[in-house]
Amino acid sequence: MSQSWTCPFCARAQIITNPQFDIIGRAFVLERQRFGHIGFEVTAIACANPECGEVELSCEFLSLNQPAPVVNQWARIEKEFKARVIEAQKFRPKSQSKVQPEFIPLPLREDYYEACAIRNASPKSAATLARRCLQGMIRDFCGISKGTLGGEIEALRKRLEEGAAPRGVTEESVDAIDAVRSIGSIGAHMERDINIIVDVGPGEAQALIELIELLFEEWYTAQHQRAAKLARVNAIAAEKKAELAEAKMKLIAPPT
Repeated sequence: MSQSWTCPFCARAQIITNPQFDIIGRAFVLERQRFGHIGFEVTAIACANPECGEVELSCEFLSLNQPAPVVNQWARIEKEFKARVIEAQKFRPKSQSKVQPEFIPLPLREDYYEACAIRNASPKSAATLARRCLQGMIRDFCGISKGTLGGEIEALRKRLEEGAAPRGVTEESVDAIDAVRSIGSIGAHMERDINIIVDVGPGEAQALIELIELLFEEWYTAQHQRAAKLARVNAIAAEKKAELAEAKMKLIAPPT
């Protein structure tokens, strides 16, 4: 087989073939359980990047539409037996976080990675970390610190209206931060009446995580790429200027 795949460890896109890919699984023979015919499969994918070489490992607990053959050796369960995935678990890496470049400040990356890692196990905590990461980005990238996220969003919106916001900050991104900040507030601040429980689901925590990924791209990565391109142009201009000066010196230099 061959299929496109992006390594979750090094973010290198690649085509994986059979030597880099393997599946093992089997059907279970169990009585007195509520799922009917069941089985499992474990999938392993090895990164072909020689600088990485990591292995992605995941498992699926499967509902089968008919009894699958149970063999002594581990074997892939054919598609015609699979009805649905009851539960899926990724063992390596444990979260769905994307590799973030080192030019993004380490505290922001750490909050992002931790929020991704606990999104399913503790959505409230993940939302709180994501909220802190968003606040950290406003303080670091935009240079605004007002003590509260709400105050910082208002200050950023004012700068945007005045045309003084950093490059890459848009009205849509500020609106998005303002719209989702209450999700993180649920985890960060307890209601006065402790019997009032406002739940945060994995999907809501994921909304904050995806906003962080978007702002990492639009703010930090775009700024870094722009600076790198300008630096390259300036370096070329400086090199050509030096070459021109050297050529002129050769023309006016007296013969020896």
